[in-house]
Amino acid sequence: MTMNLRSVALVAALALALSACGGDGEQQAGGAPPPPELGVVKVQPASVPLQKDLVGRLAAYRSADVRARVPGVLQRRVYAEGTDVREGQVLFVIDPAQMEAEVGQAQAGLASAQANYANAKAAADRARRLAPEKFISKSDLDNALAAERSGSAAVKQAEAALANARINLGYATVRAPIDGRAGKQQVTEGALVGQGTATLLTTVDQVDPLYVNFSLSVSELEQVRRAQAGGGASQTQVQVILPDGTPYERTGTMDFSGDVVDPATGAIALRARVPNPDKTLLPGTYVTLKATLGTQTNAFLVPQAALQRDPAGSYVLTVGADGKVARKDVAADRTQGPNWVISRGLAAGDQVVVSGIQRAQPGQPAKAVPYQPDAGKKQPAAGAAPAAKD
Repeated sequence: MTMNLRSVALVAALALALSACGGDGEQQAGGAPPPPELGVVKVQPASVPLQKDLVGRLAAYRSADVRARVPGVLQRRVYAEGTDVREGQVLFVIDPAQMEAEVGQAQAGLASAQANYANAKAAADRARRLAPEKFISKSDLDNALAAERSGSAAVKQAEAALANARINLGYATVRAPIDGRAGKQQVTEGALVGQGTATLLTTVDQVDPLYVNFSLSVSELEQVRRAQAGGGASQTQVQVILPDGTPYERTGTMDFSGDVVDPATGAIALRARVPNPDKTLLPGTYVTLKATLGTQTNAFLVPQAALQRDPAGSYVLTVGADGKVARKDVAADRTQGPNWVISRGLAAGDQVVVSGIQRAQPGQPAKAVPYQPDAGKKQPAAGAAPAAKD
């Protein structure tokens, strides 16, 4: 009997202890959990270069067609195709025989006109001496003076014909109109050129510097104008990216902006000039560009991981001075490197949440800690098994 009483008392004591432990666990579970830690960056307004990634095409700075300006048979090509030539350098020679004959004919015509003028002038001088003595009539005097004037005009006409013949003879030697790189020969030796039309012989392209032609949509151009109107300096620079992905070592500058929208593309043509002293860039090549078209003031740079989107638009989460998470709708203009450029919606000193976003709830408290981009890479994963020992 005594044994049964002791068993009952022991069971009662154990039940009371378990009840007390259960009450403490429920009370602990019912307490508020600690606020989550969120990695934040404190943003400040800054002047940000207004950059655009574009596609353009290189073009020669100057391009001159070399044509046969007089008819004749092409005798020879003097230059080496694909080499640099200087202005005035001889490129082709056209058979000059016909032009030389025309020069001789013009010289003979000038000599005849000069002889006729000499006779007319002598007759006019004699008439001038006899007229005061009334030895010739007024009509004869007028005729003598008219013949002198006609002879003088004939001489000038013959001189012009001789000059024209000499110019045509000079065109028989075809020279480079500009400095540049001479292209492929378009007509072979022995061909008849310049017969009726100015036959294309070759093309000379100036490749230092080069033009790069590209375009912007109307909306992008308006963005550029708004940024520059807001006080941004007009730093119109262009960086060419080579086909292998490396940037070209020399920076170009913009020198032309069209004012008319192309109805076929809805874009506006722009052009930049790029130095090319080493002749590494070739006209006609499509290239990628990083164009700096100005400076955008009062912009915020926010890491790309911080920007969120939903049907209402773009937004970021911030931790306010009261320690609570808040949503802020923003205008994200473009990406620039690892960041988004935010033009509207943020204020100086805002703490933008970058890491731990999935634990952040608007209106709930949170603990803001400085964002460490590489923190996750430096620390081992939680719960990772220790390395096995031999």
